[in-house]
Amino acid sequence: MTISNKVSLLLMAGFMVFAVWMKMDYLTIAWHWAMFAIVLTASFSLFAFGVVGGGDAKLAAATALWLGWEHSMSYFVISAALGGILTLFLINIRTVPLPDRVMEIGWISRLHRADTGIPYGVALGIAAIMVYPNTPWMQHVFESARM
Repeated sequence: MTISNKVSLLLMAGFMVFAVWMKMDYLTIAWHWAMFAIVLTASFSLFAFGVVGGGDAKLAAATALWLGWEHSMSYFVISAALGGILTLFLINIRTVPLPDRVMEIGWISRLHRADTGIPYGVALGIAAIMVYPNTPWMQHVFESARM
């Protein structure tokens, strides 16, 4: 359960490419980076206390960079709800013994162990997919597709 640094770096670089493509003004770009910095600081504080993983912290910040001030709050509310559902699901499923054949699958075996933690990146990813269509980025794509 590791989120590669490449994912976050690609999201950050992609943001800049799309910001230039959309002719986003410098002030708006700066506000998006401010959101990134705030989320990175907050999420690394949670990482320091062992609440979230480092990859999750970086992924949340890189995603907030794209979502900006307008959509980050809904992203975090949805990801918290999905993370709670995922946590409850895993806690319950971990009490059920799985067949040996299933436990031979590496990722299932790791996920089934109680000491593994919760793959919160799944909740972050699903929340981003749910929120992203409402962003100016996608609205621009939708408008371009209509032309």
